[in-house]
Amino acid sequence: MAASHTLSHSFAIPQISKLGILTLYGYGNRINMQAGHLQIEDGIAEERYKFRLPRVNHRLKRLVCIGDDGFITLSALTWLTETGASFVMLDRLGKVKVVTGPTAPSEARLRRAQALAVATGTAVQISQVLISAKLAGQETLVREKVGNASVGDLTSVATQNRPMMATSKPANEN
Repeated sequence: MAASHTLSHSFAIPQISKLGILTLYGYGNRINMQAGHLQIEDGIAEERYKFRLPRVNHRLKRLVCIGDDGFITLSALTWLTETGASFVMLDRLGKVKVVTGPTAPSEARLRRAQALAVATGTAVQISQVLISAKLAGQETLVREKVGNASVGDLTSVATQNRPMMATSKPANEN
């Protein structure tokens, strides 16, 4: 009997989060290719886990490896890149050791506009809008969550300076 297209297929690897992140930890982590699938092994001592991810329908967006004992093959890195997933390696204290990710096509118009924004003053206007929105959000948060009038007054003073900031000119225009 052939599989029906209307049946729901449960995802085989529940360790991949809803955001597409798979975190590996332990000693002797192994990430390599086998028969076109990404084969992953991690864990500590006898408590080891093995996964095989197909090239399609794997939901993996980021593979995070905590620890520096083990290996990843170049073909596995190529598989990750081709499927649009990134690879992050952290040491046991959380310091970033390696980061790779898929490349996206470059938008020349966007890069040109970003470069010209500094010279035309647009960058300052964008910064002012972003900072004003951030200060307003922080004032609202303090007033709602802290409930301390003196702290709320301090944030109010900071946000009252927003009009002065909005009318100031960029440093290169003085």
